[in-house]
Amino acid sequence: MPFVVPRSAELPPATWAAYGLTTLTVLPLVARRQAPVTVLLAVLAAGALYRFMVDGPGQPLPYTGLVAFYTVAELSVPRRRLAVAVLVLAAVFPSVAWNTGEARELLFSLFVFAAAYAFGRLTRTRKEYIRAVEDRTRQLEVTRQVEAERAAARERARIAREMHDVLSHAVSLMIVQAEAGPVAVRTAPERAEAAFDAISETGRDAMVQLRRMLGVLREDASEDTPSPRAPQPSPADLPALLERVRSGGLEVVYTVTGRPGAVPAATGATVYRIVQEALTNVVRHARATCVTVELAHGPGDVTVTVTDDGAGPGATAGLAAGAATGTGADATTGMGLMGIRERAAAHGGTAVAGAGPGGRGFQVLVALPLVTSGEGVGS
Repeated sequence: MPFVVPRSAELPPATWAAYGLTTLTVLPLVARRQAPVTVLLAVLAAGALYRFMVDGPGQPLPYTGLVAFYTVAELSVPRRRLAVAVLVLAAVFPSVAWNTGEARELLFSLFVFAAAYAFGRLTRTRKEYIRAVEDRTRQLEVTRQVEAERAAARERARIAREMHDVLSHAVSLMIVQAEAGPVAVRTAPERAEAAFDAISETGRDAMVQLRRMLGVLREDASEDTPSPRAPQPSPADLPALLERVRSGGLEVVYTVTGRPGAVPAATGATVYRIVQEALTNVVRHARATCVTVELAHGPGDVTVTVTDDGAGPGATAGLAAGAATGTGADATTGMGLMGIRERAAAHGGTAVAGAGPGGRGFQVLVALPLVTSGEGVGS
């Protein structure tokens, strides 16, 4: 303002030297974030030079020094920051003594420099808090993406099990019935007709179940074009499943023991799929003539036992080894037993597969607890 508004005659006039030194106290602030301590020292030195070398108009409040001190408090490491604070505190006393020497000016100077330091620390704390919140947000986003990928992987595994169960069972029965068809045509034409009817029924049932699963997967399904839906299979559907297996020439014995109670829908669907997969393995690999399916209802669980009189574990051991290496006649043999174990584990149950009673045949034994909450994963 002394360069714009004329000063009183008794006061010294504004000169270009005073103007230049005033500018020198401002220009260093351009680099205050790169070298805060150096800039503060330069500003204080320019202010001292102005006071001792130029007797011109000046603003007694050191704005530039406050800005530089604020920057030091915000950006400098603790040891350097505290050393500079002590230096500034020590410089305040002789500066006030040289100027007015009044206690009021001393208290005012101490207050404004302390406020600049406090605001610098508050700014640093606020920025660190914002940075921590942003890091937390990024971590949550990464966690969300990982969980989404895991959920997608679990869903893919569930769909793979469902499609394996449906296709493997249906195709196995169709192959067995188709192979028996030509023999039946020559020896018992009426049986051949029944075999072909069973092939057709099995194929239609497989198509219905596939349409249901693929309809759920459709991303463009809308309310106007709803996907075909059907109830999940349950133990009540087991007789029809066993009848289809019988139509292929395999003797099937079905027994239910205990007092059947309310079976949760997800557990019931798992029971059906386990029996379906176990029967598929019998039809494809066991070379059995008879298979027994037993459903035992307990007070808090349900046990599924599928036992055949076939060749036993040795008939599938080689194929299971081939599944581990991707070789052999059927590299999917191990997937059925793995799916049975995964389904049982998803409900907190257990699954055991091995030789049947007396070392004859093959047996699958699965125990599932009847839990009505928190289930259905992977069913």
